[in-house]
Amino acid sequence: MGETGKEEYKIQSFDSETQKLLKTALKDPSNVDLEKVANIIVDQSLKDSVFSKEAGRICYTIIQAESKQVGQSIFRRSLLNRLQQEYKDREELRTRSLQAWICYVTFICNIFDYLRVNNMPMMALVNPVYDCLFRLAQPDSLQKEEEVSAGRAADVPAVLPRTCKKHSPGGAQEPPLLCAQHLLFLLKVDCLVLQLHRIGEQLEKMNSQRMDELFSLLRDGFLLQEGLSSLSQLLLLEIIEFRAADWKMTDAAQKYYYSEVTD
Repeated sequence: MGETGKEEYKIQSFDSETQKLLKTALKDPSNVDLEKVANIIVDQSLKDSVFSKEAGRICYTIIQAESKQVGQSIFRRSLLNRLQQEYKDREELRTRSLQAWICYVTFICNIFDYLRVNNMPMMALVNPVYDCLFRLAQPDSLQKEEEVSAGRAADVPAVLPRTCKKHSPGGAQEPPLLCAQHLLFLLKVDCLVLQLHRIGEQLEKMNSQRMDELFSLLRDGFLLQEGLSSLSQLLLLEIIEFRAADWKMTDAAQKYYYSEVTD
């Protein structure tokens, strides 16, 4: 029941006509154009970083409702076709808009997390998800700063690594003022480190060799790449240790990386 309320809340960011369409899709999918619904959800996910994190839950609900009501998978097929289209054009998307690219990776990881076939993640999504995470781990991606301007981190995670919170002169009461490099890397964290926290263990079970290759790239970035900020290095080290601990956060690591900074 709590999940449904959360889905409804996210839908309220749309205009009234689209809200009505999506609410119908969630409860009575046979009465709406599900291909249109899939496109609406993907379009919104590419421009709304908050929605892209929650859209997987909405898609899962519609897929379940359609399966129970009519025993079909029109919505899932339309959704995967659109994801495939965006995947093929991912470099163009990344060049055109870094924010849209980050939203896309967040969204496809969300879909991978929610969609199941015989209670297993969809094999068709494994390599596309890996490819997106590999792209985020490339040196030019880790250091790309000019596409993000400095600003107040209003929508970054509530619990930030302690080195980041030290940038806030007002302590935990106010979101920290971040330079472009730190704000950009927080966006990258959402796509790389936080997504690995969320789906890394599932991905490794599906293809352990590619996970080994990805973490080899991350270790090289941590050890060899010049110009990384201390925050970037800290976050790379954190995810490397997280995987080494069998995808678990030890008490010591939790205290070290995410301890609150008090006055």
